[in-house]
Amino acid sequence: MIKVNGTISAKGVDIHATLSSNHNDYISLTDIAKYRDADNPRYIIQNWMRNKNTLAFLGVWESLHNPKFDRSKFDELLNQAGLNGFVLRPQAWIDKTHAIGITSKSGRYGGTYAHSDIAFEFASWLSPEFKLYIIKDYQRLKQAESDHLSLDWSARREIAKTNYRFHTDAIKEHLLDKNLPASYIKRTYANEADLINVALFGMTAQEWRDKNPDEKGNIRDTADIKQLIILANLEMLNAAYIKDKLPQSERLKRLHEIAMVQIQSIANTASAKRLENRFKTE
Repeated sequence: MIKVNGTISAKGVDIHATLSSNHNDYISLTDIAKYRDADNPRYIIQNWMRNKNTLAFLGVWESLHNPKFDRSKFDELLNQAGLNGFVLRPQAWIDKTHAIGITSKSGRYGGTYAHSDIAFEFASWLSPEFKLYIIKDYQRLKQAESDHLSLDWSARREIAKTNYRFHTDAIKEHLLDKNLPASYIKRTYANEADLINVALFGMTAQEWRDKNPDEKGNIRDTADIKQLIILANLEMLNAAYIKDKLPQSERLKRLHEIAMVQIQSIANTASAKRLENRFKTE
C-alpha cells in the first residue's frame, strides 16, 4: 500500500490529505475546522463529536469497516451524547472504541484526520457549501495523484521481477537436487528469499506477518522504491555468491553489509530525497 500526502484547496483554505493506493484516504478535520475558527479548530471538532447524530454516524461507519470496534463502549458514549456535560475528544473516541475512522497525527502534517467518508460528513455539518468546494478539489487531487500511484505500482512490478529470474536460476542450478521432494525444493526457494529479507529488512517474511497480522500482502509489498532497488541488487549479488558456492552464513553477512551501504548511499542522493518526498509512506 502506497500513501501520498497532498493538499486540497477550498475557498482559500488548505486542507492536508493522505491519499492511499487502496482508496482509504484520510483528510484533516483540523484544517476543515479552520474554515469556521482558525485559532481553535479543535473545539469545532469536539462540538461536532458530542452530537448524538454524529456519534450514530461514526458508529455505523466503524461497524462496517472495523472488526475490532468496541460496540459496548460506543453504546455508553451514545447514551451520554447530547447531555450538557458531555464532551468527547477525538483521542478519547479512539482510545475507548478502538476506532480507525478518525486518527490523530503529530509532526508537520499533524492534527485530527478522518476517513474521507467521515471528513465529508463533518464538512457538511460545518457548511454544505464548503463541503462541495472540498469535494471538487478532492476529486482533482485524486485524479492527479492516481497517475503517480499507478506509475509507482508499475515501477514496483518492474523492479521486483528484474533480477528474480537470475536469483531463482542460481538456486535451481547450484542448490537444488531435482530428485528431492517438492516440499524441500519449495522450502529452499523460501529460505533464500528470506536471506534477502533479513539482509535488507532485518526479519523474515513470517516474522513480519507475526508483527503485522492485520496487514495484507507481504513484507516486500511494504517496501519503498529505494528498498526495491536495493532488493533487486541483493538478488543479483546472492545469485553470484551461490554460484561461487559461498555458505549461506557468509552470504548473509556480505549482503547485509552491502544493503546498509546502499541504503546510506541512496539516502544521500538528491533524486532519492525527491522520491522519498513524492512517495512518502507511513
